[in-house]
Amino acid sequence: MAVHPRAGQPATRADLVDVAHLVTSYYAEHPDPAVAEQRVAFGTSGHRGSALRIGFTDDHIAAASQAVCEHRARAGVTGPLYLGRDTHALSEPAFVTALEVFAANDVQVLVDSREGYTPTPAVSLAILVHNEGRTDGLADGVVVTPSHNPPEDGGFKYNPPDGGPADSTITKGIQDRANELLEAGLVGVKRVPLARARQSAKPFDFLDLYVSELPSVVDLDAIRSAGVRIGADPLGGASVAYWSEIADRHRIDLTVVNPVVDATFGFMTLDWDGRIRMDCSSPYAMASLIERRAEFDVATGNDADSDRHGIVTPDGGLMNPNHFLAVAIDYLYSHRSGWASSAAIGKTMVSSSIIDRVASSLGRRLVEVPVGFKWFVPGLLDGSIAFGGEESAGASFLRRDGRVWTTDKDGLILALLASEIIAVTGSTPSARYRELTASLGDPVYARVDAPATREQKAALGALSPSQVAVEEIAGEKILDRLTNAPGNGAAVGGLKVVTESGWFAARPSGTEDVYKLYAESFKGPEHLARLQEEAQTVLDGVLGS
Repeated sequence: MAVHPRAGQPATRADLVDVAHLVTSYYAEHPDPAVAEQRVAFGTSGHRGSALRIGFTDDHIAAASQAVCEHRARAGVTGPLYLGRDTHALSEPAFVTALEVFAANDVQVLVDSREGYTPTPAVSLAILVHNEGRTDGLADGVVVTPSHNPPEDGGFKYNPPDGGPADSTITKGIQDRANELLEAGLVGVKRVPLARARQSAKPFDFLDLYVSELPSVVDLDAIRSAGVRIGADPLGGASVAYWSEIADRHRIDLTVVNPVVDATFGFMTLDWDGRIRMDCSSPYAMASLIERRAEFDVATGNDADSDRHGIVTPDGGLMNPNHFLAVAIDYLYSHRSGWASSAAIGKTMVSSSIIDRVASSLGRRLVEVPVGFKWFVPGLLDGSIAFGGEESAGASFLRRDGRVWTTDKDGLILALLASEIIAVTGSTPSARYRELTASLGDPVYARVDAPATREQKAALGALSPSQVAVEEIAGEKILDRLTNAPGNGAAVGGLKVVTESGWFAARPSGTEDVYKLYAESFKGPEHLARLQEEAQTVLDGVLGS
């Protein structure tokens, strides 16, 4: 799709959401469950939508919260629920709605003792620390966040006692029950007034736990000793207080380049489509930080709930997420003596194949799973996977002694890892990536979105390998047609076609009328373009475009 002419330029007043109108819509609008776009829909990261489109309202969150309570009762989850929120305008009212419903259902809710914002990884860590060694009274959590989505959006995601994103069985149950409650006019939703809900909630210091535990997962001593100069940009998100506390408590040379929290996110530069989006993997959204790259040894960005990372180096600018994943994996598996020699590397099927080659060079098993961080949760929890990463700049890894850290994505530790790499090796991650490609090959990777109807998206999600009749693509024999992930056998919800020096994959978007076409070539840009073109032809044939 075409890049907007103002992409990468500062937002203007005309680009900003009217926060008062947005919050009013949250309470005043009521969804029609007969309209698909107005129902509760849990994707890979929970339910997301905007009150302006009647997709994220008080009704939605009341119904979803009640459904979470009923799920907890069925699953025997009797411990506390850790409740966090990010800095989006709809996160505060949704937080209140959820708290009122949880309290009415006699759920013990733990909320931030500083009345601040809570990164997703801090919630995951809190759940896991509480549950360690327990067999009953297990905790779970909810994070109110739409992640990197535009300012007018809201989000609500549930993390069960394993600390990670809920699997599809759980989310489907919550989604279906929430929609039943919407259809019933919220009859069956329990709720108490806010004052009573606040009295029943207990304070919990998410920030202190997270910052105190950090040395167990990242070598902060090395970063401090080397004097690595770090610039951290929270992009107006939940990590803002965390970065300043990390700098002060661990005495590292870290500057929070933008400490401003503003629900309009008016300090952002526009993303590729001219919208405000806190996507720390986008060179357009990160343009301001990229301009300052010479001021620091490494600069980092996080999205609004801090589960993603963006790495900016003086010699390479903003790193492609796949490139940093490859560097991180190569470094960690070479410098973590406390990790089991059998611990595998986890990647999603649409992440770069440079990771496959790094894994092979390390002699490590590769576990390739469908899109979605939930697939890494069991492996991170039991240590059989030491690193799990996905192409959209989300990853987490084990503590230095091989114990679980978080089972949800953690953008802060990936950002700090970039500094550790510099401190220990003397090279930037960008320089290290160039070294890797010199020996393993230099891939070219791209993702594009193509229009698709609901019917076409459904057809793509139900494809079988036999429907791809061609034997060659882009001049190479097709080696594999995958609709199930080789790492765990789970359905991809799309298709991946592999050749000797390239591949393409297609999967339907969960929120838009498009499908995502990923492609990669180790033979250069021209071969990539041919691969994309012929992949499009294949898909047009099977989808009837």
